[in-house]
Amino acid sequence: MGNKINPNGFRLGITKGWNSRWYAGKKQYAGLLKEDEKIRRMVSKKLAAAGIARIEIERAGQQVNVIISAAKPGIVIGKGGESIKQLRGEIERLVSAGTVAVNVAEIPNPNISAPLVALRIAEQIERRFAFRRAMKQAAQRVMESGARGVRVILSGRLGGAEQARTEKVLEGRVPLHTLRADIDYGTARAETTYGSLGIKVMVFNGEVIGGKTETLARPQRRNDERRPEGGDRPNRRRPSARRRPGGE
Repeated sequence: MGNKINPNGFRLGITKGWNSRWYAGKKQYAGLLKEDEKIRRMVSKKLAAAGIARIEIERAGQQVNVIISAAKPGIVIGKGGESIKQLRGEIERLVSAGTVAVNVAEIPNPNISAPLVALRIAEQIERRFAFRRAMKQAAQRVMESGARGVRVILSGRLGGAEQARTEKVLEGRVPLHTLRADIDYGTARAETTYGSLGIKVMVFNGEVIGGKTETLARPQRRNDERRPEGGDRPNRRRPSARRRPGGE
């Protein structure tokens, strides 16, 4: 089941939270849901250069709070706060009623953010990079930044092939069935001359124990277990119980 379902949805309420946090009745629910989708599409398109990883929306009464997690918050804020003021005005035109507040959160390590890794791979493929090279380089960059594991999945007409297929790259370990595993999940789409390519990235950062993400130490061999250089391997073959023919 862990291989099929969305990793974020599988862990909602356990290690992951909701991107939209509000309550509405049956009559207002559909309208507010459409507003959230319009806000996310507009912000993602307008601030594509800022590296948007997550957009959270909170509603309380007539107050709408939009939290933008970005790798480059300076682009979101702009010089003297001009960009964020314009963004607030555009969001106010999308919502039906209420005042809008926009907050920006900086991503401390963009190299282990799954949505940003997926977007970077999509940009490289659209610039005609070799897809295998882009996937492997992205996975190596994630592991070098301190992640415990990463899985990259690319689907579509890879390399302009007539038949669509799927390519996967796995580094480290990504336990999809472990609910306490802190797995960041992101998707992106690369538009090529042969069609659209879908990209999925899953980054394993450790296990959430007691509300904190604990990174497990990688197993290492002890010095006394290492074979000395130039030494022969010990003969661990057991002597045969059968007596050879002709033996005494």
